[in-house]
Amino acid sequence: MRVISLILTLILFSIGVSAQTGKKEYNSYKGLVMAGYQGWFNAPDDGANRGWYHYKGRQGFRPGSCSVDMWPDVTEYEKTYKTAFVLADGSPAYVFSSHDESTVRTHFRWMKEYGIDGVFMQRFVSEIRGNSGKHHFNTVLASAMKSANEYSRAICVMYDLSGMRPGDEQMILNDIDEIAAKHALKDHKANPSYLYHNGKPLVTIWGVGFNDKRNYGLNEVETIISGLKSKGFSVMLGVPTHWRTLSGDTTPDAKLHELIRRCDIIMPWFVGRYNETNYDRYHEQIKEDLKWAKKEKVDYAPLAFPGFTWKNLKGMHTTQIGRNKGNFLWKQLSGAIQAGAGMIYVAMFDEIDEGTAIFKCAKRVPIGQSYFLPIDTELGTDHYLWLVGQAGKMLRKEMPLSVQQPQRTTK
Repeated sequence: MRVISLILTLILFSIGVSAQTGKKEYNSYKGLVMAGYQGWFNAPDDGANRGWYHYKGRQGFRPGSCSVDMWPDVTEYEKTYKTAFVLADGSPAYVFSSHDESTVRTHFRWMKEYGIDGVFMQRFVSEIRGNSGKHHFNTVLASAMKSANEYSRAICVMYDLSGMRPGDEQMILNDIDEIAAKHALKDHKANPSYLYHNGKPLVTIWGVGFNDKRNYGLNEVETIISGLKSKGFSVMLGVPTHWRTLSGDTTPDAKLHELIRRCDIIMPWFVGRYNETNYDRYHEQIKEDLKWAKKEKVDYAPLAFPGFTWKNLKGMHTTQIGRNKGNFLWKQLSGAIQAGAGMIYVAMFDEIDEGTAIFKCAKRVPIGQSYFLPIDTELGTDHYLWLVGQAGKMLRKEMPLSVQQPQRTTK
């Protein structure tokens, strides 16, 4: 019996299943299509005491003042919050709060249903520096860790350095120690959903090497990378679009390449850099990026995004990048796979602020003084979830590579 048990354990381990829990273990980012998860939306009375956080504009959250361009489809949420906005029939429009565990659980259920492999949970350095922000993001992360294991989805912590100040490096390293202890990041049997890469739990640092006059630089990032490596983590870096040539949006400092070589994965930021018309030039860039990464033995996760809009956030005259009924997103997803990518990052799961959300967004949106982009009437509100799930199948060769968006039999 002991021999049979040992054989069964070895079989389960070989296919990435924990013998202790029976849950799938995520041992590598390779073969996965994952999305970024902001988790930053709050509503009054959700218990966070942050008001209409990431919904409100300069004069609150009301018609003519808001910071989101898409409206969530809230028909499946357990808890919703009434707003001052109204639909065309005069009925009030409702939104969700990321602070509610039921909201996060619904999102992870969708990931399971549509075949999305998992998400990178954002931790904004400027937020976790204060008690209110840290409490909120700790709450969202706890809900996500629980839901990830319930639905066998991959999950990974991502630190967004935007707003970081020199001296915050140790705060980040202390924070990951707290998270690792609370959520068993280094015990894959206890937390099989946490994403490992190259044999170690993965932590992502986003915002490395941008030339947009940030208050921190590569020296601070080096301290974070060294600290994470010494603590036994593998590291993914979120870098600018032109990281390889040290041009365009990238600081022209060769030290960036030195830091990349010390890490396990790089993910370049492409949101807003191209549209469907001029994507082909960036497709060629991805091919060259992959060659560089392969030569330097660093894994590479290209990014894809469904479209872009931030008119309520930045002003009505700002440029939009059209979704074209999913064709723009599929062009990027299939293009990345065609170029030889082994993993993909989708921006974003839930970002309705900049109109990059792939989760269920509404066809019927509020009318009045604020602008909202509805999902195309001929598509289901779940179309982008489904599309990303199909890309995962294509990445793993469970369906043929196709540059044409697949057709759905049902919606």
